Amino acid sequence: MKIFYTLSIILFISVTAKSQDRTTPSPAGDPTTKIIKFYPNPAVSFINFEFQKAYDKSYNFQIFNFLGKKVFEVNNVTPKTVVSVADFFRGVYIFQLRDKNGKVVDSGKFQVSK
Repeated sequence: MKIFYTLSIILFISVTAKSQDRTTPSPAGDPTTKIIKFYPNPAVSFINFEFQKAYDKSYNFQIFNFLGKKVFEVNNVTPKTVVSVADFFRGVYIFQLRDKNGKVVDSGKFQVSK
């Protein structure tokens, strides 16, 4: 019975580790290249989002709170976007970069700490 529990735990850890190893492919097809670089994380008063060379100006950029409510949106992105987090509550936020068809091409999460 001990062996069964040990194997179950090892299998669970293995499956969990593989499911958390996700990367979003860029338009160039390289799964390790991210389109968005953001800093500082955690953010206190503002956060910078820099779009790499492979971005399209028609992309839509959105930020959601952890409950899924959209708190920020920009259409037709520029190479660098600075977002004030003064009105954001402390917590984890998720950003998404969508193409003109609505497909998510990059996403990530950041933290706001005040």
